[in-house]
Amino acid sequence: MPCPPPNSSASPATAWWSWACGWRSSRLRVLLWYWGRRGGGAQFALSLARGLAAVPGTEVALSISREGDLAAGFAALGLPCDAVPTYSGAPGFLLGTARVPGLARRLARQARDFRADVVLSAMPHLWTPLVAPVLKRAGIAFVPVLHDAAPHPGDPALLWHWRLRRELAAARGAVVLSAAVERAIRAGAPALPLFRQPLGAHLPGPVPVGVEATHDFLFFGRVRAYKGLDLLRDAFALLRQTHPAATLRVVGEGDMERAAPGLSTLPGVTVEPRWVADAAIPPLVATARSLVLPYREASQSGVLPIALACGVPVVATPVGGLAEQVTDNETGLLAAAATPEALAAAMARMLDPATRARLARGALLRGAGLADWPAQAEMLLGGIRPWLGLVQRSGE
Repeated sequence: MPCPPPNSSASPATAWWSWACGWRSSRLRVLLWYWGRRGGGAQFALSLARGLAAVPGTEVALSISREGDLAAGFAALGLPCDAVPTYSGAPGFLLGTARVPGLARRLARQARDFRADVVLSAMPHLWTPLVAPVLKRAGIAFVPVLHDAAPHPGDPALLWHWRLRRELAAARGAVVLSAAVERAIRAGAPALPLFRQPLGAHLPGPVPVGVEATHDFLFFGRVRAYKGLDLLRDAFALLRQTHPAATLRVVGEGDMERAAPGLSTLPGVTVEPRWVADAAIPPLVATARSLVLPYREASQSGVLPIALACGVPVVATPVGGLAEQVTDNETGLLAAAATPEALAAAMARMLDPATRARLARGALLRGAGLADWPAQAEMLLGGIRPWLGLVQRSGE
């Protein structure tokens, strides 16, 4: 694909970054590192790997977990790939930690043999702070994609900040996925170069079409205290007072009754406490007329761009990165505050058929760009390339 000028008909991300950064003057070798095993991080890494492989002038190699749920998907890309032994549970983590020094040397050796210009970490791993310093000592550029700048309330926080400091100290620069995370990282590491871009829609397959919507609202994701399921319970109870036919489906792994006592007894609510396989997430999201995110705190949401790509508008509280991911009154509606009353009011607005149809069109348009992973990858490479100090290789 030729490098387009700014007024090209190519996507804005592709056109602007190709023109402004001029980074195709030499080949770029990227070793994408992801040792996580499951969930949104794995889908993000796989989508990013596909996108990087599609960028002209870029060579990609992979370092992944042998125990990862998507190991076969990574292997199917046909890229140079090292599947390293990590772990599949808490006992395996404790025993596997003894192997970390050897695995760190193995990653550094792979980077040298591949002649990698950068080791790009798709998502931090519990072993990242032990491995990243080895890359720095070996003179290998390490760039992490930082999804969070602090532990979410209620999530495990042991050694969290120590791990982050170690990663930042070893990094050549970092990629962040929201302004909220960028501000927090800059406060702790003001000299570290940062590049911000939106979180893409990590779809494991084509956008589902022809799926019948069965509920007005869907809450989907792992159940955590900060996600405000109790706030949604109270908001939906208020909504039913004025819209008695409204329906809500709640799907996710975790103790929903503990998070929001009484939620399952509310009229119009369907509760499904279960893990959802990656391939089933887009069809699930497509069954909703809108996605609802009642979070009290957020870096950004991984399911939100998936919803937009499926043409499903979003109702969200105005916290953290959610306020950046939702363009209010274009791709969804932002509540005036993170309160049951404000969330109920926004949900009531979404129940208007004309409003919902207009926002669905906006969501689909925005989601198409977020699902364009070659453009997402090109934007990321354009952002980090100035940090790498590359020169034209002879013969390339």
